[in-house]
Amino acid sequence: MPSEPLGLLLLSGNHDRAHYAFVLAAGAAALGRSVVLFASNRGCLGLAKDWSALDDSARDARVKAAGVAGLDELREASIELGVRLIACEAGLRSEAIDPASLLPSVEIAGVATFLSAVGGGQIITL
Repeated sequence: MPSEPLGLLLLSGNHDRAHYAFVLAAGAAALGRSVVLFASNRGCLGLAKDWSALDDSARDARVKAAGVAGLDELREASIELGVRLIACEAGLRSEAIDPASLLPSVEIAGVATFLSAVGGGQIITL
């Protein structure tokens, strides 16, 4: 298994991409991998306490009805497993998202912080 960190770059404000970013984050962290999830632009909505502004947020009910973990469960698991959550300061500003609306464990930083945290590890963009 790679020992390098896994960087997840969440740019999309769609539920399916936010959901899968947290599927990957929780899965990699459960395997003992260091994970950094960096959200920018509308992707920052996936880090909000109330993520209902995500496009197709009603999809979460369909996902849970199918027996798959919903976004709340995946976010909670990711946090418990030590995934580092970072919201892009410029992305928050460009989308007029109030930093106070984010989960308490979310850091606000720039892309340099994300790239430094990932180092030579993989980066997956969603």
